[in-house]
Amino acid sequence: MDYKAAAELLKKQDRILILTHRRPDGDTIGCAAGLCAALREQGKTACILPNEDATSLFTPYLEGYLAEEGWEPDFVVSVDIAGRSLFTPRGERYLARGIDLGIDHHPSYEGFARESCVDPGRAACGELIYDLIRQWGPVSPAAALPLYVAVATDTGCFMYSNTTPATHRVCADLMAVGIDFQGVNKRHFRTKSLKRLRLESLLVDGMDVHDGGATVIAAISLADMARLEATERDAEDIAAFLGQIEGVRTSVTIRELAPGECKLSVRTDQGLNATRVCALLGGGGHASAAGCTVMGTVAEAKAAILAAIRQVWVEDRDGASAGT
Repeated sequence: MDYKAAAELLKKQDRILILTHRRPDGDTIGCAAGLCAALREQGKTACILPNEDATSLFTPYLEGYLAEEGWEPDFVVSVDIAGRSLFTPRGERYLARGIDLGIDHHPSYEGFARESCVDPGRAACGELIYDLIRQWGPVSPAAALPLYVAVATDTGCFMYSNTTPATHRVCADLMAVGIDFQGVNKRHFRTKSLKRLRLESLLVDGMDVHDGGATVIAAISLADMARLEATERDAEDIAAFLGQIEGVRTSVTIRELAPGECKLSVRTDQGLNATRVCALLGGGGHASAAGCTVMGTVAEAKAAILAAIRQVWVEDRDGASAGT
C-alpha cells in the first residue's frame, strides 16, 4: 500500500506499538518518535517498544514515548526494519505474533508484515513517515524534530548519493515548523568524542587497501573497544568514515560484536551495488549502503566480504560483455 492507504489504516487503529531495529540509527528512532508524536496528537494511544541497543545519542528523542512493562498493543507497526533478523529480542515476540504494518524504504524489505508500506525511492524512511503524517494535517514541532533527525542522519547531512530533491523539500518543510535543526546538525555531524577520534585513527592505521586504493576494509575488534574504553555511542555510524578518504569508492567497516560474530557495513559509490554484495552473505540494504553479519573471526569476515565484492564485479563485467 502507499502512504495514503497506510495513513488511513493507522487512523482506524488504537493502542499502537512502534518497533525499531537492532543497533538503532537516527532513521528508525526518528521515524518511531515522529510517528508516535503524531498518533498521540490524533488522540491515539501509541508507544514505542524500548530498544536495549539504543545509545545516549538517540535516547533523548524517545523520552515520554516508551511503552511501560506489560503494556499490550492492539496494533503493531515496524519502522525502517527491512528483515526479520533486524528485530530486537523484545521485538521478536511481536514478529512471532504478527506485524500489522511494516513501513520501510529498503529494496531488501522482506515483506514480513500483514500490510506493507514500502518505497525504495525514498532516501530515508523518515520521508515516508512525513508524507504519511501529512495526510492527517500539518506536522507539529514534536513530530518534525525527530523526522528531521531521521532524514538528515540517513543521508549523511544530505551528502550521500541517496539524497534527492524531494529529500530537501521534506527537510525544508520540517525546518519551517521552527525546529532546532542547527542543534541537531551540531549534535550528529559536528561533535565527536576523543574516543571516537581514536577509533577513526585505528581504522586508518589498520585498513587493508585493495584496487589501488579504491577499496578499503578495516575492522574494530572487541579488544580495540575495550582498550580505548569506547562505548557504542563512540562508534555510532562509524561505517561512514572510511568513505571520506580521497580515492575510496568502496569501503567496508567490520565491527566484532561478539567472539565469532562480525557486523559488516559496506558503503559504495554508484560503481558497485552494496545490496548485491551483502545479499551474498545474507544481508541487505541500499545500492550504496548495505550490511550483513558474518559468523567467524575478523579475518574470516574480511575474506568473505572481499570475495563477495569480487563476485559482484565479475557478474557485472560478464553481464556487460554479454550485452555488447
